[in-house]
Amino acid sequence: MNNDRVPVADSPFRHESSARDAAPQFVLPLVARIERAAPPARTDALETAARAVLTMLADERSTGEGEWAQVMRDWQDARIRKVVRRARGAEWRRAEALDGITVTGTSAEVRVFPPVPLDGWPKDLARLQVSGTDLDDPEPVPPADPAAPVLWLNPDLDMSAGKAMAQAGHAAQLAWWELTDEDRTAWHDAGFPLSVRPAAPSHWPTLITSGLPLVRDAGFTEIAPGSSTVVADHPALR
Repeated sequence: MNNDRVPVADSPFRHESSARDAAPQFVLPLVARIERAAPPARTDALETAARAVLTMLADERSTGEGEWAQVMRDWQDARIRKVVRRARGAEWRRAEALDGITVTGTSAEVRVFPPVPLDGWPKDLARLQVSGTDLDDPEPVPPADPAAPVLWLNPDLDMSAGKAMAQAGHAAQLAWWELTDEDRTAWHDAGFPLSVRPAAPSHWPTLITSGLPLVRDAGFTEIAPGSSTVVADHPALR
């Protein structure tokens, strides 16, 4: 279960210009199933998106000589972009027919696809909307399990569910890169348990200076470039 590690000094989530900007740019598409009558809970959608990214990274087709391995390497050689779109009804069925992996949560379904060129989306994905991913938690969300990985969201940022899903995916990916092969295997074999929670405002300054993997957004959408969005708190990295 080997994946190339990315040097911290050349993080694909930093907003400063680097050699990554000169490489061909790809995007990892994620499609969330959001039916009008039964939308998923927001937190479950965020957690399912993060697990979908990890599932794609760990899939045997994404590594070595796998059928997705080259495009995964091309994607990771450039800026690590993820875009979340929504689908329902026939849109979802068309998305499911495309090459990819569907990951399910308690109420959420997210399908992740191999990276595509930034301007080369398949038509059945390109026609899907980015907007309309505003979701709520109808029930109180329980505290995070401290024995499992937690992706802590910046409590001072107001992000749409779609944006937060992409940021949670970024954080999960950074944690994956930092883990040893043994810890990756253990996380994979356990089914990628994780929680996504807003950090307590008083705790956020400690988190961002803790040395844990930190996502700094490139600022393409919604928030300012360089904003700290998520800290990946994996027990093996503490």
